[in-house]
Amino acid sequence: MPPPPVNEIPSNEDAAKDKKGTLDFPLKFLDQDYQELKKNCILKKEMYVDDKFPPESSSIDPTKKLNLNMEKIKWLSPSKIVADPQLIVKGVSRFDYAQGSSLGDCWFLAAVGALTFQEDVMNQVMPADQSFGGDYAGIFHFRFWRFGKWIDVVIDDKLPTINGKLIFVRSKTSNEFWPALLEKAYAKVCGSYADMRSGNVAEALLDFTGGIHLCSELVKAPVDLWSLMDRAAKGKALMGCHTSKGETSENTVLPNGIVQGHAYTVTGVSEVTCKDKQVRLVRVLNPWGKGEWTGDWSDKSPLWKDVSEMEQSKCCSLANDGEFWMSMEDFTTNFGQTDICCLSPDFLDSSSKCSWTSTCYNDSWVAGTTAGGCLNNKDSFWTNPQFRVRIEALNKECAASAQCPQNILVSLMQNHEKRNRREVSNYVIGFSVFAIPPEMKDKKLPDKFLYGKQPVEKSVKVKARYVMRFFKLEPGEYLIVPFTFNPNECAKFILSIFLKSESHRTNQK
Repeated sequence: MPPPPVNEIPSNEDAAKDKKGTLDFPLKFLDQDYQELKKNCILKKEMYVDDKFPPESSSIDPTKKLNLNMEKIKWLSPSKIVADPQLIVKGVSRFDYAQGSSLGDCWFLAAVGALTFQEDVMNQVMPADQSFGGDYAGIFHFRFWRFGKWIDVVIDDKLPTINGKLIFVRSKTSNEFWPALLEKAYAKVCGSYADMRSGNVAEALLDFTGGIHLCSELVKAPVDLWSLMDRAAKGKALMGCHTSKGETSENTVLPNGIVQGHAYTVTGVSEVTCKDKQVRLVRVLNPWGKGEWTGDWSDKSPLWKDVSEMEQSKCCSLANDGEFWMSMEDFTTNFGQTDICCLSPDFLDSSSKCSWTSTCYNDSWVAGTTAGGCLNNKDSFWTNPQFRVRIEALNKECAASAQCPQNILVSLMQNHEKRNRREVSNYVIGFSVFAIPPEMKDKKLPDKFLYGKQPVEKSVKVKARYVMRFFKLEPGEYLIVPFTFNPNECAKFILSIFLKSESHRTNQK
């Protein structure tokens, strides 16, 4: 069997031909055209009702996992809930909303909290051409990045209520409805409201940005993590974090106020002077809209008394709004993971002359041909898809000013086709990186080149939607090989490669 072809970077001409799925030309989710649907409703002088996500129990909880009394639930338009409904009241803020009591989608709302900081990204997700005024027809649309493509999602304005009150996310301003409508659009993409139960904040952060994801396990946090988060905040990245599950159950509130098995938003970092010492702080938001850390640097901590009034005015707040400060040391102790999502890794070297290039590949593992399994399966591993990458030396100016030594980020994502999120079953996936000898530069590799070779770098193997690794490679040529753990596991995938230096890739026939 010949080895699979090594993938070639798409030309600019090819890329220009296929604009579908970009932000400017998003795909119409379930083939629904917002402009056409709205136009038809206006002509017929009727309110839109979405037949693809109807105001029925099937859109809330088709498998009855939420233990809701469906007979009590009524789908109401905002105008039936309040007298003067508005999409946005006095701008968009992380303090606008509070999580509902039944859904368990803190991971999604933690990502929404991060989204509110970035107006440009918010306008991508929630187009500004809509409101309850003018030619209102009961129809809205939102945009999400899903598995390599931007999609435009249409919804009607009917929201599930009990006794006239929203049962899921609600705004703290009674006549503001952007949080509830955004949640409904995402529920439609996931298949139902119940399909949003439990998840990782990074999943929604990626769906909001279509960018890259940097993950740090805090039990072995990088020494420069605070500096990385500081650059990310200044670089307009979206950040979240979550705590580890408790021994008994999730959502257990510890004596220090931290909730186990819970997602939070990272809303900022700051450095203050306390008794002539610099203290690095992280600001965190609980998407419940209440419930805060009670330890050092919390709202009522006596440590703030030793900080200047100017720094206190910038940081300290006594509001019971779910947001709090804590030291970097307490942050890494109490949280299990932090996630940073942004459009590109440029913020990593914010003060340098370095630039990053990116390439995205859509490919698949096919049983019997390109689904070779992991390295444990040495007789078939070499049949996996292969991607040839050249790492070039940085020029002196870039190398001298670079703030991070890593020069490549690789992200591998399984591309699921099932509509309902609850039905998705991820394979254990990963990728390995192999060095190509200098004498084989730009040459066709022999059959079974990978047979018996050991990788110079590799990701972890994880049963998840995606896996990423951020690392450094010496100048030269390499093969990146994505795999599933077992042979003959069929799935589509998206491989994204970000390089700090100019990249050149060749195609091996």
